[in-house]
Amino acid sequence: MTPLTTTIYYTINSITMKLLSKAIVFGLFYVIKCVCAFQVQSSLYHRTSSHHYSSHDSSHQEITSTTESSPPPTSSRRNVLSFFLTSSLLVHPFQSTSFFASAEEDQGRIIQFTVQNLADGSTGQFTVQTYPSWAPKGVARFEELVSNHFFDECKAFRVLPGFIVQFGINGTPSIQEKWRSKNIPDDPVKQSNIRGTVTFATSGPNTRTSQLFVNTGDNTFLDRQGFAPIGKVIEGMDVVDRFYSGYGEGAPSGKGPSQGMIQLRGNEYLDKAYPLLTSFLKVDFVSQK
Repeated sequence: MTPLTTTIYYTINSITMKLLSKAIVFGLFYVIKCVCAFQVQSSLYHRTSSHHYSSHDSSHQEITSTTESSPPPTSSRRNVLSFFLTSSLLVHPFQSTSFFASAEEDQGRIIQFTVQNLADGSTGQFTVQTYPSWAPKGVARFEELVSNHFFDECKAFRVLPGFIVQFGINGTPSIQEKWRSKNIPDDPVKQSNIRGTVTFATSGPNTRTSQLFVNTGDNTFLDRQGFAPIGKVIEGMDVVDRFYSGYGEGAPSGKGPSQGMIQLRGNEYLDKAYPLLTSFLKVDFVSQK
């Protein structure tokens, strides 16, 4: 062969071998994913066939299948669902790390929560850092609420240890009414719901308004349900862990506060029926733009 022909031959051969290698790798990962999915489906069949997460009246409560109406899952279910989430990332093995956005990527603002009536009766503070790259629409709404001092005097009405601390219904019904219909579109999930992350609660697709929760456990199963974290607690997670939790799950599933009654009567209802709830004295920005 001539030198030119030889060069062309080896160039084509090299490209072909690279494409073939990638095809084999991706094919292998696809097979692994299928096997994992089949095993998870078999493991969950017994549970899902006998249990159904129901929704409640969204006009009064922001409810989702897991985050707002169901008790924390067992550790075994958490492990299985986490395993399925991991296996789904294997379809694109060289890009899977992009799912978990870097904390250094795009820091937003720092918000400090001053709280009172912790489980031991004391006060404390915790600090949240927002990340617009994680969920730009959610971060914009959260920062808008903070700018309007919406969270001042709000109470953490749903505290389930090892799962979540939920808040975001204003104690003054006339103020809450102004935000109830101000839904924002969903953000794609770019960060996992691990311990310390802060996420909006929903009552379905594109229904985020003012309610949020802090993950007090690694709730990665929420990722596949569309819950997009907007930030994380960067200081004072020990304070979050001390929020009063004695009332348990909210009504009607438990004996805790009814979201409908909070919407209707605000802190008047909570102060009378649930006086031990942890509340926010002040929520404001630490860093100013």
